[in-house]
Amino acid sequence: MYILTSSGYQIEIGSLETSGFSDFIQQRYSDSKIVIMVDENTNDNCLEYLITTFDFLAEAEVMLLPSGEENKVMEVCFQVWEALSDYGIGRRDLVINLGGGVVTDMGGFIASVYKRGVDFIHIPTTLLAMIDASIGGKTGIDLGVYKNQLGVFMNPKAIFTDKIFLETLEPKEMVNGFAEALKHALIRDAALWNELSSLENLSELSSDEMLMRISSIKVEIVNSDPYEKGVRKILNFGHTVGHAIEGYFLFREPVDHGHGVALGMIAESYISYRKGILAKTTFEEIEKVLLDWFPVPQISMPDIQGIVELLYNDKKNHSGKIQCCLLENIGTCVYDQPVEEAVFADALVYLMSKSVSLN
Repeated sequence: MYILTSSGYQIEIGSLETSGFSDFIQQRYSDSKIVIMVDENTNDNCLEYLITTFDFLAEAEVMLLPSGEENKVMEVCFQVWEALSDYGIGRRDLVINLGGGVVTDMGGFIASVYKRGVDFIHIPTTLLAMIDASIGGKTGIDLGVYKNQLGVFMNPKAIFTDKIFLETLEPKEMVNGFAEALKHALIRDAALWNELSSLENLSELSSDEMLMRISSIKVEIVNSDPYEKGVRKILNFGHTVGHAIEGYFLFREPVDHGHGVALGMIAESYISYRKGILAKTTFEEIEKVLLDWFPVPQISMPDIQGIVELLYNDKKNHSGKIQCCLLENIGTCVYDQPVEEAVFADALVYLMSKSVSLN
């Protein structure tokens, strides 16, 4: 069992059955109503394990959220808030978010806004959620094609990470999470990058030790800057372009979040190289690793214009200027870097030159 401390709450990495989960719930919420947020995937593959392992959850209300980024919207939140009210959920009750990044993002937002804040915990079930999305207190939903435009900073009361849930995932979901693992390494840990970039089998990511090592990078950064005023911004490496790609294709041919971030990391590494702050050989190393795992989908010139337009709504922008994170080296990242529209367009044209048919 590994325990990390982030901004006043604990992240336990290890078997739920031997963790402090049971004591945590029964000591703090023995007289509380409990709501378990799930989506279709975790309802089918994870919920039964949870409620049969912990009989005190037998009476919990189960709230089924529609799966997918396209459903991370206010309309769904209103439906859930009305249901919580109908169930008589109050401020002393608890929400358990059992799922991947969409469930932890939206479930956290729903709980943090309802009655000005109801306690919630995360039990992440995907690699991406375990090492990234569930950590750091960011909650949020999308506004149309614009990612995570509505949300608040609100920490969970605890996170319980159990690798057993990774056994329920399709292979592409492990690859999706691998993108965020590579990002953590690129911005902070060159040794970890060397390890991850040589992996041939992603099952090696499923050990408690590896989950702890990758998660601890984000925990360390968040602890030093909880509200993203400074260094925490480096966690957005790849996300400026990545979110724009993800948003643009959301209602066309959707690109998974991890895949979008990987494409964003290629583009932003290319920009770093073209600006002269990242060595060409280092860029080529990064590009090769990312392209091996994350092929570039077909992108056209009209697509590029649409993606560039979305960049202007990125949350990190300042005074009308598009800003992103750039790499100086593997393990060293700088933030708040203004980048001209033409430079982004050039990077996307370069990305387009690498595109392949995914059919």
